Amino acid sequence: MRSTYITSAIISVAVLLWLSSGLLREPRPELPQTIIERNTMVSNQQSDRAPTRVRARVIHAQDTNRTITIRGQTQNKRAVVTRAQVPGTLVSRPVERGDIVQKGDLLCRLSEDDRPALLAEARDTVAQAEIEYEGSQRLSREGLQSETAIAQAKTRLTSAKARLMQTRLNSQRTRISAPFDGVVEDIHVNEGDYVTPGTGCATVVDLDPMLVTGRVPEKLVDRFKPGGPATARLSTGVELTGAITFVGRLSDPATRTYAFEVQIDNPDNRIPSGVTTTIEVLTGRVTAQQVPPSVLALNDDGQLGVRAVDDDGVVEFHIIDVVNDDDYGVWVTGLPQVATIITVGQELVVHGEVVDVVLTEPLDMPSAERKIIGAL
Repeated sequence: MRSTYITSAIISVAVLLWLSSGLLREPRPELPQTIIERNTMVSNQQSDRAPTRVRARVIHAQDTNRTITIRGQTQNKRAVVTRAQVPGTLVSRPVERGDIVQKGDLLCRLSEDDRPALLAEARDTVAQAEIEYEGSQRLSREGLQSETAIAQAKTRLTSAKARLMQTRLNSQRTRISAPFDGVVEDIHVNEGDYVTPGTGCATVVDLDPMLVTGRVPEKLVDRFKPGGPATARLSTGVELTGAITFVGRLSDPATRTYAFEVQIDNPDNRIPSGVTTTIEVLTGRVTAQQVPPSVLALNDDGQLGVRAVDDDGVVEFHIIDVVNDDDYGVWVTGLPQVATIITVGQELVVHGEVVDVVLTEPLDMPSAERKIIGAL
């Protein structure tokens, strides 16, 4: 019995010691919860080891164009479906798709049917009405005709002239002509078809000048001025210049963007409508630096910037604004006039960290050479 008590006491003491061991153990350090805390922890850990080696190069500020790039497309200035205004059978259609026409060129010709006879009848009716009206005036001067009879004769003459004009117009309307210079885009009837008023004859498209249309965000719309220069790069590789001819004043409720148009000469109709286009609008000159796109990064607040180092090798994060881009890199503002940007290893370091800098180009390297290196 006594041995049982002893065994129970030993087990109780062991359990108490095991439970108390968790209270006596040092508390586990809390893990950082935010990006800033993690960066601070990494910085503290890095202070205990050799500085991270990074590659950097020196860039100098230069004057460059500030441009805004917008996606758009080419659009014909106008397109019209020519239509018949009188009924008749199509007896001639001298144009085909793709034909270039001038204003007034014949597109479709309808049968005249009895229109020449109706025109001759209308002319004779006018001549008779004129004789009757002149006779009534002579009788009136002799006191042999009442004012009512004179008014009736004048009315018959006016009505006859109106019918003559209508008959003449209907006769002329058998010819459907091009309303402006352009290209025949589509054909809607063939010879022998019977057409009624409103039936389409041919679609004529005006391609000169050509419009390049796009939509600009509301924060940039004040930089677009009618008459300002613009460059359009078509998806086909063609580059053209023109002038802004329209900037909208009513925004799209869904996108909060404004329409604008650039007019480009197209005398040979070689630019088709509907081609995807990149539009660059020059908005002034600015002092900026050219950097390769690979050095662009985001800070903890999601702001775009570039990591650089100062004279003491300390990493700095500079918030930048992209003003232009070309085949050699991106032009940005927000950096010092002379900046040493990190080109290799920028993703391994944080703001405020001391690094081992290896320069990849001299301070006085010419601009053209720096562009070549930036493109590599």
